[in-house]
Amino acid sequence: MTHSDLLSSAIRELDRARTTPDLIQATRSLSTLKDLKAAPKLIEVLSFNNPAVGAVAMGGLIALGPDVVPILLRNLNAHDYGARAWAIRALAELKDPRGTDVLIQALQQDIAPSVRRAAAKGLAAISGASIHSPDRTERCLQALIDAGEDGEWVVRYAVAYGLEFCLLHCRLLGSIRDQARSTLNTLSGESEEVGVVRLRAKLALQRLKAS
Repeated sequence: MTHSDLLSSAIRELDRARTTPDLIQATRSLSTLKDLKAAPKLIEVLSFNNPAVGAVAMGGLIALGPDVVPILLRNLNAHDYGARAWAIRALAELKDPRGTDVLIQALQQDIAPSVRRAAAKGLAAISGASIHSPDRTERCLQALIDAGEDGEWVVRYAVAYGLEFCLLHCRLLGSIRDQARSTLNTLSGESEEVGVVRLRAKLALQRLKAS
């Protein structure tokens, strides 16, 4: 059986699946082929409103690597929040600069703390990889700075990590660097109500001082 035949068979198996176990198995089988032509079907699976199946499909998309990013961006579904959230998590994990605008928007506006947290981590990684694009680096960093006031502690925790990463790995101009340090100082201070966030921000400042 050729690879094309295997791909067609896996898609048919997924189309026939009805129960969650069958959907998981079929999605996993399709993902293991690591074929970019499977991306549209995996993106379709993200809209099934089934977290267990969505997680498998997201993993399959991530395994396709950077080549899947344009397909993800073209197929972001503004009318299906669940599918969009999974796709944003995939873009965050892929850490591709082409996902910058989507991740910034997600960090600023998404209703789910887990999606905002993923976006924060993705933007930190993108900023570190954008050594030849200082404008992109600053946009990523500014989004992280602004998210230091996010109402959910898990997002602020991710911001502390992200700011540390950026300050250690990026070449930054004085003003934006100072803003990032100021945000870490705020997150490490008594005005931050959540202890683990304060501790993470303090750790970031210690590491920056030692670098």
